[in-house]
Amino acid sequence: MSNLKKLAGQTAVYGLSSILGRSINFLMIIVYTEYLSKEAMGSFTSIYALIGFLNIVFTYGMETTFFRFTTGKNLDPKKVYNNTQSLLLTSTVVLGSGLFLLAPWLAQWLEYPGQAYLFRWTALILSFDAILAIPFAKLRLENKALIFAGTKIFNIFLNIFFNLLLIVVFPYLISNGTISEGFLGYRSDWGVEYILLSNLLANGLIIPFVWWKAGFFKFQLEGTVIKPMWKYSIPLLFMGLAGVTNELLSRFLFEYVLPPNFYAELTAREAGGVFGANFKLAILMNLVIQAFKYAAEPFFFKQSADKNSPLLYAKVMHVFILFCTLLMIAISVNLEWMGPLFLRKPGYGEGLFIVPTLLMGYLLLGIYFNLSIWFKITDQTKYSFWITLVGAIISIAVIFIFVPILGYMGGALSTILCYFVMCLLCYLYGQKYYPIPYQTAKGIFYLLVSFVISYLGFYLDLGEAVLNFFAKNSLIFLYLVMIFLLEKEHIKSYLPKSKKL
Repeated sequence: MSNLKKLAGQTAVYGLSSILGRSINFLMIIVYTEYLSKEAMGSFTSIYALIGFLNIVFTYGMETTFFRFTTGKNLDPKKVYNNTQSLLLTSTVVLGSGLFLLAPWLAQWLEYPGQAYLFRWTALILSFDAILAIPFAKLRLENKALIFAGTKIFNIFLNIFFNLLLIVVFPYLISNGTISEGFLGYRSDWGVEYILLSNLLANGLIIPFVWWKAGFFKFQLEGTVIKPMWKYSIPLLFMGLAGVTNELLSRFLFEYVLPPNFYAELTAREAGGVFGANFKLAILMNLVIQAFKYAAEPFFFKQSADKNSPLLYAKVMHVFILFCTLLMIAISVNLEWMGPLFLRKPGYGEGLFIVPTLLMGYLLLGIYFNLSIWFKITDQTKYSFWITLVGAIISIAVIFIFVPILGYMGGALSTILCYFVMCLLCYLYGQKYYPIPYQTAKGIFYLLVSFVISYLGFYLDLGEAVLNFFAKNSLIFLYLVMIFLLEKEHIKSYLPKSKKL
C-alpha cells in the first residue's frame, strides 16, 4: 500500500498543475463562447486539433523513451539526456521549418485563404512545445514535482493573461475610447488569432527557466545511444498518434465531413465550433487522466523490477476505474446546469447529449494507458503500431460513415469505439505476453452500469429544477453505495492498520 500511497501523492502534486491549469483553460470556454463567434470557435477547434496531432509527430514518443533509457538500460542518465534533447532539437528544427514554409499551402488547403500566418504561428508553438518536452520529463524523473508544477501553472497563467488582454480588455478599451483601433497593431476582426498568439508568447517566455532548472545540455548525437532509443520510440509515435487520432481527428475533420445545411442556420465551421465546445466539457475526465499519467509513467517503470508489480498494476487499474466512473456520473447528471454555465451563447446546448459518450471515451483512453504498460516495460512497443493502426482505421471510418448521418453523435462515437477496440486488443495481447491479474469482469460491470446511469441522469426530467437537481445527484449516492457493497473487503485492505497498544 505504500507504493499506492506514493503514486497517489505524486498524482496529487502533478495534478495540481495539470488539473488547475486545464481547469482554468476549461473556464476559458466561458470567455470564448461569450466573446468569439461560432465560426471563430470552429477555427479554434480545428486548428488546435491539428496542433494536438502534430505535437505527437514533433516529440515522437521521446518522453517515454527518455524514462525507459534512464531507468532500465544501465546508461549514464546525463548522456541519455544530452542525446535525447539534441535529437529532439535537431528534428524540431527540420519539422518546424518545413511546416513554416508550407504555411501558405496549408492555409489554402484547409480553407483559410490569406491566413498563412496562422500556420506559421502553429509551427512555432509546436517547436516550443517539443524543445520543452525532455527538460520537463527530466524534472519528473528527478521528482522535482514542485518545480514542474509551479512552472506549468505559471505558463498557464501567462497564457490566460494574454487571452484576457487581447480578447476581453482591448475590445473594452476600444469601445469606451481609451485606445483606438490599431493600437499596437490590434485588429478587432481577429479571434482565433489571439488564442494562438497568447499560446505562443506564454510558451516562449518559459523556455530559459525550464532549461535552467532541468540542467543545460551538451549537444551530442551518438549512434550507440540514439539508435536503440529511436527503435524504441518510433512505435510509441504511432501509439501516440492513435490517442490523438481518436481524441482530435473528429474535431479536425468534423466541419469537412458534415454535409452542408445539416444543422439549420449553422455553417459547417460553426457546427464544428458547437461540437468542439461540447467536447471541452468532457475535458474534466481528461484532467484526471493527464494528472495520473504524469505520475504513473515514471512510477510504473520504477516498479517494473519488483516481482509483485503485476498485482500492483492491477490494483491501480481497479481504483482508476472506480474513481473515473464515479466522475463520469457526477458530470453527466449535472450537465443540465453546467452546459448553460460554461457555454454562454444560445445554440451550444444542442450538443450536450454527446458529453456522456465523450466522457466514456476519455475513460477508455485512461484504461488503455494503464493496459499499455506491458509493452513499454517489456520493450515490445512494436505492438503499439498494430493496435494504433486498427484504432486509427476505426476512428476514421466511423467519422466518415456516421458524421454525415448522426452529426455530433457521429463524431462522439468515433471516440468511444476507437478506444474500446484498442483497449480490447491491448488487453488480449498483454495477457499473453505479460499477464496482469486485472479484475476484468468487475471492471466491465462498473463501466456498463456507470454509462447507463450517466445517460439516465442526463435525460431524467421531473419538471422542477430543484427536484431535478436532487433526483439526478441521488444517482451518484446510489452508485457509491453499490461500490461500497461490492468493494467493502478491498476497502478494508486499503485502510491503514491500527497499531496495537
